[in-house]
Amino acid sequence: MEDSELDQIRKARLEQLKAQGGAKASSGGGGGGGGQEQQAQRQQQEDEARKSALNQILEPDAADRLGRIRLVKEQRATDIENRLIMLAQTGQLRQKVTETQLKELLNAMADNKEEEKIVVNRRKGWEEDDDDLLDL
Repeated sequence: MEDSELDQIRKARLEQLKAQGGAKASSGGGGGGGGQEQQAQRQQQEDEARKSALNQILEPDAADRLGRIRLVKEQRATDIENRLIMLAQTGQLRQKVTETQLKELLNAMADNKEEEKIVVNRRKGWEEDDDDLLDL
């Protein structure tokens, strides 16, 4: 990734942080519907900055794959996007991420994430009581 692209990402993030700080300071005194509009506008700005950063980070094929993942599991796609943006901000990405690299990142994140397991503990003797009732 070029230095100019990293600078653009950093500037977008700085503007995003400034907007968040300004919105918090200005929303402290008033009340009512204006706060919701500011929050919606801030969310829209964050989304635009995020999309811009991802466009600079991802090759088109990788962006398409991430879009397909978002259709199925939105939280997983958001986690991947956050990871990619963090890697770009820390300067760990040297070039645009390819689809193959995105697959590797997906596999790495899937391996790290523990799957939830449901454990069912059955009481012993429960079924025996039921059998006694049915024989009556």
